[in-house]
Amino acid sequence: MSQPPNSPATTEAGQQAVSGFEDLRRLVESGTVTTVLLAVPDMQGRLKGKRIGAAHFLDRVAAGGTDMCAYVFATDVDMRPLDGFALASFDTGYGDVGLLPDPDAVYQLAWMPRTALVFAEAIGHDGQPVAVAPRQILWQQLTRLANRGVVAQVGLETEFVLCHDGYADAEETGHRGIQPVTSGNLDYALDHPRVMSRFFEDLEECLAGTGRPIEAIKTESAPGQIEVTFPYGDPMAAADTHLLLKHAARTVAEGFGLAPTFMAAPMTGVGSGCHIHLSLVGDGIPLFAETDGKMPEFARYAIAGLLDALPHLAVLYAPTFNSYTRLVPGTFAPVNFTWGRDNRTCAVRVVGRGDNLHLEIRLPGANANPYLALAAVLAAVQHGLDHKLEPPRPCIGNAFDEAEAPPVPRSLEEALAALQSSPLPASDLLTVAGVEHYTNAARHEIAAHRMAVTDFDLRREFATA
Repeated sequence: MSQPPNSPATTEAGQQAVSGFEDLRRLVESGTVTTVLLAVPDMQGRLKGKRIGAAHFLDRVAAGGTDMCAYVFATDVDMRPLDGFALASFDTGYGDVGLLPDPDAVYQLAWMPRTALVFAEAIGHDGQPVAVAPRQILWQQLTRLANRGVVAQVGLETEFVLCHDGYADAEETGHRGIQPVTSGNLDYALDHPRVMSRFFEDLEECLAGTGRPIEAIKTESAPGQIEVTFPYGDPMAAADTHLLLKHAARTVAEGFGLAPTFMAAPMTGVGSGCHIHLSLVGDGIPLFAETDGKMPEFARYAIAGLLDALPHLAVLYAPTFNSYTRLVPGTFAPVNFTWGRDNRTCAVRVVGRGDNLHLEIRLPGANANPYLALAAVLAAVQHGLDHKLEPPRPCIGNAFDEAEAPPVPRSLEEALAALQSSPLPASDLLTVAGVEHYTNAARHEIAAHRMAVTDFDLRREFATA
């Protein structure tokens, strides 16, 4: 993971990067852009919003905003209206929230002709940001850091599995017999099947043309598994870019008759992560920089905070049942809260030396909402800074064997219990409203799975029960 680059004025594809609404207006006036996608991330980290005529967007929406049903921020993966949310429910009448476009988050999409995407902030009836919206949850943590005079720099490593056939074909077969585009272990391979190489080329070109160039792509050890990394930078931009990647990957794959899945555990024995690389900067100085090979107190406090607080915040970075299918031994995913230098069996891996030292948090899966996962990480780091916590000894060797280390929750039920019984006040980590909102979401996810009959159940008991 490289250090933060200067943002280029022009993308690698030669297309002018969009910087605010004035640039967008020039694109609209030239006929280059005719449609604007006004988008927000929902609770699951998916883009939701509206297609708006570009001229209407600039004339009416850019300054005044628009609206959408608040239930987008109070629903599950199936978009079911759910009870128990203060923001939106049948008791509240499922009213609207406002969408205020963010002029700092405007992208001309290279994979959709004549289309730009603008991220929006969700605004309540009181004119204030909706506190439980994912982008706002992250913004709260970034503001807390800024009040310390500290800036976070992050880079995301995202894994997904590319499969034959499309989503409709998979649904027709009940998602049985899904085949990755490759077989065997192609970790670090450079001789990929032609269809995969063409997918890479198109994906790279699309994201570069959108002003979010990829740093690197590699194939991983599982069949069809791919890892994409982006340059270090601003946390909000990193989370936005993650959603752009998912949107682009699905669109590009559809052109090849393929389908990417961002499940944390898409197949038995396969785990896909979303690793967070993190460092802190104050007054332009890297706060994790080593002196004479010794980690500074900022790095030590951050590690200790992560290990102390993340056990209680798993519902934010591991939000579904499938998330915990990945967090088992042998999948290069952590099973306990440990840290170590360049140790991929730990939850927190210390990477680099000197000024380049940073932390890799390996807990989130590919299905994590990046805004919520980053918010959890930054809240935990600040918990360590607030209390000047010192970490335990580093793990040397296989962290899976560290029997005394606190275990990662083994299920969403355990994660919910850990949050509800946390000795750390919600207001010290997130907000009371945020904790209540995502606690309720976890309860609904658990209830949905308790009623489900799985293929595994049928295989085990259909003829033998």
